[in-house]
Amino acid sequence: MARNKPTAKKRRLAKAGKQKKPVPTWVVAKTQGRVRRHPKSKHWRRTKLRA
Repeated sequence: MARNKPTAKKRRLAKAGKQKKPVPTWVVAKTQGRVRRHPKSKHWRRTKLRA
């Protein structure tokens, strides 16, 4: 990827980076284990952003 990115693309990448945090432990406890992984999590190599 280019070193100099457009600002809009950089903002989208930053947002995706913030969204990929794991689900909090209290959410797993509250949902009795039904919610374990974050629906917006992605692997950096398998799934690319459409940014």
